[in-house]
Amino acid sequence: MPDPVTLTVNGTDHTFTLPRETPLIYILRNDLALNGPKFGCGLGECGACTVLLDGVAARSCVVTLGSAEGRAVTTLEGLGTPEAPHPVQVAFIAEQAAQCGYCLNGMIMATTSFLMRHPAPTEAEARDALRYNLCRCGTHVEILRAVMRAAQEMGGAPDQGAAETDLAP
Repeated sequence: MPDPVTLTVNGTDHTFTLPRETPLIYILRNDLALNGPKFGCGLGECGACTVLLDGVAARSCVVTLGSAEGRAVTTLEGLGTPEAPHPVQVAFIAEQAAQCGYCLNGMIMATTSFLMRHPAPTEAEARDALRYNLCRCGTHVEILRAVMRAAQEMGGAPDQGAAETDLAP
C-alpha cells in the first residue's frame, strides 16, 4: 500500500493513499470534485487542466501526486468565490471571453500566473504568455482583451484601449 501523501488544495490539506505517480488532475476532479481543471489532451499540450502550483501555472494532467506534495495547489475554484470573484475572473466575464468554456479554466489560470509576474504586460507579451493554451472556439480576441483588462484593473497596465482584433494570441 502506498504511503500517504498530503496536498494543500485551495488552502485545505487533504491526505491520499494513492500511488505517487497518479496524475494530479484525477485527484482534483475525482477525489475532490473540483471540476475547474478540464481533462483535455492528457499530455500537457492544451492547457485545459492548468492549476497554480505555488503560484506558477502547471498542467495538472502531467503533474503527479508525488511532485505536488508540499506545494500549494490552487484551482479555478480557489481563485475567488461567486460573491467575490478574482479580478481575472471578473475581466473574463466582462469581456465575454468564453464560448464553449472548455479552455476557460486554463486561460484564467495561465493569465493569473502571468499577471502575478508581469503586472503591466504589453499586448504582445500577453499573447505570447497564452500561446500554448488552446481555444478551438475562436474567442482569442475576447481572451486577449480580458487579460489586458485584468492587468489594468489589478493596477498594472495603463488603459490601452481595445485589443487588436486582427491578430490571434
